[in-house]
Amino acid sequence: MDVLSDAVGAMRTGRPHSSRRDKWAPWGMRFEASEGAGFHVVLRGSAWLLPAEGEPVAVGPGDVVFLAHGRGHALASGPDVPLEEVRPGPDGRWPEPPPATRESAPDTVMLCGAYQLDRSRAHRLLTELPEVVHLPARVGAHRSLRAAVELLGMELEERRPGSEAIVTSLLDTLLLYILRAWWERDGAARPTGWSAALADPAVAAALRAIHGDPAHPWTVEELGAAGGLSRAAFARRFTTLVGEPPLAYLTWWRMTTAGRLLREKDLPLRQVAERAGYTSEFAFAKAFKRGYGVAPGQYRRRVP
Repeated sequence: MDVLSDAVGAMRTGRPHSSRRDKWAPWGMRFEASEGAGFHVVLRGSAWLLPAEGEPVAVGPGDVVFLAHGRGHALASGPDVPLEEVRPGPDGRWPEPPPATRESAPDTVMLCGAYQLDRSRAHRLLTELPEVVHLPARVGAHRSLRAAVELLGMELEERRPGSEAIVTSLLDTLLLYILRAWWERDGAARPTGWSAALADPAVAAALRAIHGDPAHPWTVEELGAAGGLSRAAFARRFTTLVGEPPLAYLTWWRMTTAGRLLREKDLPLRQVAERAGYTSEFAFAKAFKRGYGVAPGQYRRRVP
């Protein structure tokens, strides 16, 4: 199983969205804090990213910036330009830009988008990301990411039959390419944390086992054997890198899996319980309420 894809899917909700924005200097946009994560790609020209905390970041042609924590930020033609507030609608979507009326070519062309996230089930892989992930354009670097950006830009520039479904799929793909690019560049070199866990063969093998079959009655010894380590050595390494013991993570992932099934599938609670590793629906409901604060049925009814 692909643990990176699972980590993203665990907290993704709703549909992602994106738009192309043509800007003539001077210009500035302030995006308020939200539950989601945002990204910007400069296709032509340049911009300054002004994060909620930290120094301004110069963004050039082909650069990708990703803001995982939804703390609010601004984007402008210069660090001191007045900012226009951009507020999301009731569905969490950022408003579409007004039609361009100028005859001259824009100074800057960007792709801006956002993903809706369930922060209550935030996976540590995303919470460990820095305030700003900046992936500068470099020849030969992140070719898959560049290809996804180019395709997305083409679809947003000229809407054609099937564009809505294509854009949604490309946005999901783009998020994974952004995270993979950051992980390959920075994350795998970290001494501890989830990024380091994915780079550790023994811990990564155990994570794949858990994600591949969360309903299995895993023991620490079995998970250690999947990575070729003794029970004690594996437990120490897993806890150091992941931040919690193996069986604690197993329980967390089972509950996360159950929440996703309740959101996305119309399955009887008995089947949800079984897929989450519980033979008793009562035991599952008790564990779910402990993790989410509400009973499974209530959770399903309140999910939009």
